[in-house]
Amino acid sequence: MKNCMSFQEIINAETPVLVDFYATWCGPCKVQAPILEDLSKRVGDQARILKIDVDKNPAVANKYGIQGVPTLMIFKQGKVVWRQSGVMQSNQLQKVLQQFV
Repeated sequence: MKNCMSFQEIINAETPVLVDFYATWCGPCKVQAPILEDLSKRVGDQARILKIDVDKNPAVANKYGIQGVPTLMIFKQGKVVWRQSGVMQSNQLQKVLQQFV
């Protein structure tokens, strides 16, 4: 990770973190990307959205048992509180996130 906080520090926060496990070669992942950008604008600082490239971060992908991409997970205080594989629309994701804000 290129920023100064580690993945563990980010997911341990009070703020819910939606993590998109993706791969650059994955077609559905490319569909999910603009949806997450839209969602980020909608939720503002109520939640954080993080993208993890499974090919560049295999240890993290293995730790959470990522077998297909995209896989979306919501972490709150370091715990997985929600998980779904496949593309989801912005309004669906916003409803899910609101449960954990």
